[in-house]
Amino acid sequence: MPHYKSTRTSHATAATTGILLVNLGTPDAATPSAIRRYLAEFLWDPRVVEAPRWFWWLVLHGFILRFRPRRLAHVYQSVWQASGSPLLHYTTSLSNAVNEQFADTVVVCTAMRYGNPAIVDTLTQLREKNLQRLLVIPLFPQYSATTTAAVFDAVTQELQTWRLIPDVRFCMHYHDHPLYIQALANSITQSFQQHGVPQKLLISFHGIPQRYITAGDPYYCHCQKTARLIAERLSLSAEQWLVTFQSRFGREPWLQPYTDLTLIELAQQGIKHIQIIAPGFAVDCLETLEELAMQNKERYLHAGGESFHYIPALNAQPDGINVIAELIRQQGAHWPDIDPNYIADTATELQERLQRARKLGAKE
Repeated sequence: MPHYKSTRTSHATAATTGILLVNLGTPDAATPSAIRRYLAEFLWDPRVVEAPRWFWWLVLHGFILRFRPRRLAHVYQSVWQASGSPLLHYTTSLSNAVNEQFADTVVVCTAMRYGNPAIVDTLTQLREKNLQRLLVIPLFPQYSATTTAAVFDAVTQELQTWRLIPDVRFCMHYHDHPLYIQALANSITQSFQQHGVPQKLLISFHGIPQRYITAGDPYYCHCQKTARLIAERLSLSAEQWLVTFQSRFGREPWLQPYTDLTLIELAQQGIKHIQIIAPGFAVDCLETLEELAMQNKERYLHAGGESFHYIPALNAQPDGINVIAELIRQQGAHWPDIDPNYIADTATELQERLQRARKLGAKE
């Protein structure tokens, strides 16, 4: 007989609307052991690596988890902050800033698909606050089964164990949202004003295997549309910008052109000034701070380039906060706590509700 999770709350407890901002995940520390735990969870998800389980288990445990964590430790250490992981730091800062935009009955929380704070733990905290409405916003503007769908899997798997299911809404993507496009255009404009207009603007997205796109993942189309809308907003000519894909892993073909190889080719072609932005990352992390801003900068300069500038993610800057806050208002339309005209129950009204419940036999 199944046992469903239930939290009995007082009838005098106000209903809670929970906003779950979910990012990919991060190790708890920049150490081989912590990185190994994180990679074991992340890379075992079939949403991330679509391969026969028996074969992938042998590869993951026989090779990757034996050698890769130690090599990655110094990479993580190069960007680790006093507050910990950059991804967790910036995501939490964004969550806290967005939370300030709404009434007390709306709780904006941070969760990670892999690692901590885990989705299960964060949802449990919300359930204990009399959660009645839940909006999940994966912080991946462009939809992919490797990211957005993986979050959906984890959230719904946990909700299947609850007795009382809240009203659930899920933001699948925001790759073409006008505020998001304008925010990115503003960041690029500020960089151009500070460093001058580059010969080429690279718009770099995280790569995924090409066969995922062939199988029907819309990620590539979302990336292309985001880039096109940015270029149109900035009135860039076709020669001024280029879409590339970074962070490939393994030997099979991933989305192309590859960011690292493109930078080398551009430098060899005489392109001396490049600026690069990564719109697929809501906040800065290892892939932007180390891979783009350090590794790829070094590759470009070593190949003959002269000026390279990475344009930071939106993070918890005003534009970034406004994008997420507007998504909440739109996705949570007609929910009482998000409606600006909503008046929450007073303490007196909550006590009156409790008294009515007690007359019907309730204890609290």
